[in-house]
Amino acid sequence: MQRVDSTTTGNAAADGPTVVLSATGISKRFGGIAALSDVSLDLRPGEVHALMGENGAGKSTLMKILSGVYTDYEGAVAIDGRTIRFTGVRDAEDAGIAIIHQELNLVPELSVADNIFLGREKLIAGLVVDGKASSRTASALLQRLGIELDPEARVGTLRVGEQQLVEIAKALSKSARILIMDEPTSALSPAECQRLFRIIGQLAASGVAIVYISHRIDEVMHLASRVTVLRDGRHVLTRDMAKLDEDAIITAMVGRDLLASSDHERGPGGEAVLSVRDLSLSKPDRHGWRTMIDGVSFDLAAGEILGIGGLLGSGRTEILEAIFGSSDGRTGGEIRLDGVPVEIGSPREARRLGIALVTEDRKTQGLHLQASITDNVALPLVGALARFGLRSRSGERGLARDAVGALGIRCESIEQAAGTLSGGNQQKVVIGKWLATRPRVLLLDEPTRGIDVGAKREIYDLVFKLAGDGLAIAVISSELPELLHLADRILVMVEGRQRGILSRAEASEEAIMRLAAPRLGTPRRAARPAA
Repeated sequence: MQRVDSTTTGNAAADGPTVVLSATGISKRFGGIAALSDVSLDLRPGEVHALMGENGAGKSTLMKILSGVYTDYEGAVAIDGRTIRFTGVRDAEDAGIAIIHQELNLVPELSVADNIFLGREKLIAGLVVDGKASSRTASALLQRLGIELDPEARVGTLRVGEQQLVEIAKALSKSARILIMDEPTSALSPAECQRLFRIIGQLAASGVAIVYISHRIDEVMHLASRVTVLRDGRHVLTRDMAKLDEDAIITAMVGRDLLASSDHERGPGGEAVLSVRDLSLSKPDRHGWRTMIDGVSFDLAAGEILGIGGLLGSGRTEILEAIFGSSDGRTGGEIRLDGVPVEIGSPREARRLGIALVTEDRKTQGLHLQASITDNVALPLVGALARFGLRSRSGERGLARDAVGALGIRCESIEQAAGTLSGGNQQKVVIGKWLATRPRVLLLDEPTRGIDVGAKREIYDLVFKLAGDGLAIAVISSELPELLHLADRILVMVEGRQRGILSRAEASEEAIMRLAAPRLGTPRRAARPAA
């Protein structure tokens, strides 16, 4: 059980705003490493309080203390002015604290209602689960939140954005007064983000206090009334959001200005390395064959960075899949390398030709999280390095050391498991894996998704350096400022079709969005009959 002391804290003094939760002087060590040093945070009823900082700043450690995951720490936590010490997660939930992790904690095979009340099922005579009662109660809760979901729908059939809403309903079913949200929009579409923002506003208006963790500065500036920034395990600032601008938040997070322009020499460097003409891709569905992209054409020169923009589902990723030979559909059109037509039927063939693809989802498609940095970096070249059918461990370690040194991967050793690295360092391992193959064309799909602003800056600098070394690079990004910062030209997609290519001089957020917005006259992707 939780231990409650009768002493009140100064954070709930009558001469200041009401505080529902306060953490004072929190310190936490893991062995000889200080994860948090004298960190303080207070939370008011009905506020959205942003918590920001680079990966490794201590955000997750602090939230795990507040939610009862970590019980061994220095400092004090108080609820409604009364000091409290949790002995576990259940204690924190009983005190009204719920956390929604970035990796959703749902059972795909169970219904929405079953997930909401998992572990707290409504029973008949204390013995049999009352499914109808759970469904009715879940339906009433979803309606109160304005969430239009069938309580009996299987969670595995829902979109990620809908699953996020189930997590919120699950937390509030426990009468949570304090809701911690960790990167809640990292996998959501713009429309799903807007729906989530509306619900967050409703929750705050009803008095729920929300700690909102995000790397997206524009998002937190829109949602939060206050922001707390951590850096290297220490408290840097807590301030009203209205008194800060984006530059000030970034500087607080990283301790330096990240907005200086790059000295990358812009523009193509000569003849095209990669030429694509009338590229098309169709994938099978229950109605036959669905056209994913059609009529895409562009050239990419050595040293050039081509941006690919468009709304979610516009066909951006499918372009890179078709070029790399990793799509499960039918491709058409022509691909040339140095003017010579090539047939690419698999990623192995693409790699042999000097093409590399860094996929959007590094955790499921880019890395083996339980394997070491060495194993991940060497994976595409294990066969090439082998001697007499035996793996060359020395050769693989050499590749890993080269990647760690060249890309500045921060790790304990090259034998550290990839899954224990920060998001930015994981992304560098993925890039290092493909750079080890010595590609001439590098395809990057959302290369900075889910990493902090400091790591983003490092990825940007790396992309510019690679382009400066003569690599031809195509990059997809959903963040328009990022696309504008990186790209020499920007190809804009709409519903599988190429709307246009903007030069650097022509490109702006407004120009991209004008091209990216579907119009009544836009040809829609049609089903093609099977050949």
